[in-house]
Amino acid sequence: MKNEEEEEAPSQQKKTLPLVPSPIKNLSLPDDILLSFLSRISRLYYPTFSLVSKSFRSLVASPELYKTRSIIGNTESCLYVCLRLLTNSNLRWFTLCRVPDRKLTNFSGGHLLVPILSRHTPPPAHWSSVVVVDSNIYAIGGPINDAPSSRVSFLDCRCDTWQEAPPMQVARNYPTVSVLDGKIYVAGGCQDCISSNCIEVFDPKTQSWDSVASPGTERCERLAYKSVGIKGKLHLFGGAGHVAYDPKKGRWDSVRMDMDIGRAWVSYCVVKNILFYYHDREFKWYDYKGRFWRKLMGLERLDQFLRHSRVNLVDYGGKMTVLWDTFVPSSSKNKMIWCAEITLKKHVVYEICGKIEWFDVVLRVPKSYELVHGLAATV
Repeated sequence: MKNEEEEEAPSQQKKTLPLVPSPIKNLSLPDDILLSFLSRISRLYYPTFSLVSKSFRSLVASPELYKTRSIIGNTESCLYVCLRLLTNSNLRWFTLCRVPDRKLTNFSGGHLLVPILSRHTPPPAHWSSVVVVDSNIYAIGGPINDAPSSRVSFLDCRCDTWQEAPPMQVARNYPTVSVLDGKIYVAGGCQDCISSNCIEVFDPKTQSWDSVASPGTERCERLAYKSVGIKGKLHLFGGAGHVAYDPKKGRWDSVRMDMDIGRAWVSYCVVKNILFYYHDREFKWYDYKGRFWRKLMGLERLDQFLRHSRVNLVDYGGKMTVLWDTFVPSSSKNKMIWCAEITLKKHVVYEICGKIEWFDVVLRVPKSYELVHGLAATV
């Protein structure tokens, strides 16, 4: 008599088979031909191609492939999602892929989240702040063993490998982090620092940290709750009020509070220099000229899916993706991770409308998993 594992094996195999493309008869093609072939295919298919053979898996993660893609101008945005177990700080990173054999519908784009196979373990601090610069996802600071950390790690999304970057000058808990003109600005989260090193900036090109003059004399832990880089300025919201830093002038200015997204937990992102946020079942965007928030039209049918969910907004190469989780119907043990891809267009003067390209369940996990981060890297 077969045991339970033997009985479940065939069904598990059936679920896996659609992820594997049809066998390629000639796997002895020269690497340069295979590289040329792969460089012209969307990276959404790379996780599937990596299942063909060790040779393909090696080519998909090779620096030469991404050099070729860059030369022919075939770079694209790739979505990465981070989950963690509620019982500990273990992180699991996933990337979005296309499934060739998955049936497409009016709502489905034939996408799934698949785990990345990194040769190094992700950083242990699940409360690290994360940002993207080009093809790298940076995890910055956060408590490690209940103590502030200056550690900085980054995921090279071209080969899905975690590496160490130069540490910050100051150890920080829960810092706020933003990217402006290709540089990473970090503020707040430190307990004993003085105003001269409350804010620091990292230049990925030179791999160096520098201090940024503080906008005031408030203690660093009260300096900022959130930050955003937009319109060439770094905006800080928090205990110091709303202030904006102009790197070109090296000057801080007080700004009206109209743009403040509040202290409550909200998800926000910047797409094409426009700030969007979701909170309390509403999508809004900030009218920088009029200095007030407007409702983002066209996304009303997502409301019924987003109730009681943790929501994440991501700049997806000029589009916006919305990530959220829901419990599986008639089950209290599992949850579903959903994803929606949205095109943003000017509908009339001073109005932006969102068009839902597709939305679907992209991953099923035990309910003990929590949606932590969503980001898009350019590769």
